[in-house]
Amino acid sequence: MSSPRRNGSVSGEGANPGAVVSVRGSVVDVRFERDLPPINALLRAGDDGRIAIEVVAQRGAREVRGIALTPTQGLARGMAVVDTGGPLEAPVGQGVLGRMLDVFGNVIDRGPALTDIDWRTVHRAPPELGTRSTKSEIFETGIKVIDALVPIERGGKAGLFGGAGVGKTVLLSELIHNMVGHHQGVSLFCGIGERSREGEELYRDMQAAGVLQNMVMVFGQMNEPPGSRFRVAHAALTMAEYFRDDEHRDVLLLIDNIFRFIQAGMEVSGLIGQMPSRLGYQPTMGTELSGLEERIANTDSGAITSIQAVYVPADDFTDPAAVHTFSHLSASIVLSRKRASEGLYPAIDPLQSRSKMATPGVVGERHYELAQSIRRTLAEYAGLKDIIAMLGLEQISTEDRQVVARARRLERFLTQPFFTTEQFTGHEGKLVSLEDTLEGCEAILQDELADYPESALYMIGAISEAKKKSTPSPASAAPVEA
Repeated sequence: MSSPRRNGSVSGEGANPGAVVSVRGSVVDVRFERDLPPINALLRAGDDGRIAIEVVAQRGAREVRGIALTPTQGLARGMAVVDTGGPLEAPVGQGVLGRMLDVFGNVIDRGPALTDIDWRTVHRAPPELGTRSTKSEIFETGIKVIDALVPIERGGKAGLFGGAGVGKTVLLSELIHNMVGHHQGVSLFCGIGERSREGEELYRDMQAAGVLQNMVMVFGQMNEPPGSRFRVAHAALTMAEYFRDDEHRDVLLLIDNIFRFIQAGMEVSGLIGQMPSRLGYQPTMGTELSGLEERIANTDSGAITSIQAVYVPADDFTDPAAVHTFSHLSASIVLSRKRASEGLYPAIDPLQSRSKMATPGVVGERHYELAQSIRRTLAEYAGLKDIIAMLGLEQISTEDRQVVARARRLERFLTQPFFTTEQFTGHEGKLVSLEDTLEGCEAILQDELADYPESALYMIGAISEAKKKSTPSPASAAPVEA
């Protein structure tokens, strides 16, 4: 561990003094007469060093340009600045469990100060290739549609893609509940550009669920400067690396949301005067995203499994932010506004979502064949929808009508009541094993539930619940509407 130095503890003795040359919003130029600070060095200014500045460029032999990580109100030309002698650091250790922190490691949950911790730089290199694990394992979530069609890799990265209001944060909250409750690991939630209301609600929910003692929450809130929002992901990842490398524990890292990390980088890039790239994004977007994503890895000592919400601007999946993020992921879970409007929650689009784990060599022959059959059935139904809308269900063949019946039952069976939404929906949350999910899908594809109404399969757990919930009826074999 690094020497126990709190972020920005500035001592006058031996410190390297400088002076503010100019202040333009969050951009601060500082002049040093000796020992020019290196890139990423943390500078402190103002009363008791309350203003934190990170060096982003050396502008000459005596001058550096920095981005303020805190508001710059009260900062003026000529004010004293001190080089802290190191970069931004994050607290690591058992003491951070159950706490809510900001980018500097300050507690923001109104609890006591941190104890039993040390400090590490947030600027760390990805693990070397020789230390990475080459095994491919599935990370079971207990959510039917994910486990069956878009399996997540242990030590991999999965993205939740979707526009505003389609359920990304709800799905993340459910994953936290399931993972911390049923896996002996650490869950780390990183909120980038989050509303303070969302952070407070998540804290209360996790406290009520009794899983807070194995969680860490790190927030860079929406009202904070772009420098702070940009660095909060690195701070959270540093804590995750400690639990993986030093304590050999599996870590679930949830990031909400990675688009705001890119957006904060875009703001920083614009502030320091870099020429924008396509659609106004920073020219260094690929490098910045890679620097973060490559640190999330599966090593011989443990794994960091990351699930990241990705806001898609205007639902446009060709946006550079979405395209760059896609390239780092082993699973892409796409949320559909249309499915959300139909009440099919979680609103995951099974035809657009993809996983690199869904191969016979990883999930097994039976699971692979079943997933392919489910996709094929849903794709055929999607192709028939226009015909049904124009001509009616009676005008298609008997075989096609059976495909429609199976697809509609599959769509309803792949819905699931969540623990985190019990108070809103009145449905008790369900955790479904992979075996129960596959058995249910198999039964539907083999027309074992053709005599049960579609409604019996909506918002249930295992397929056995449908049989308890409803009795078969010959009249329900054909779907009523498309």
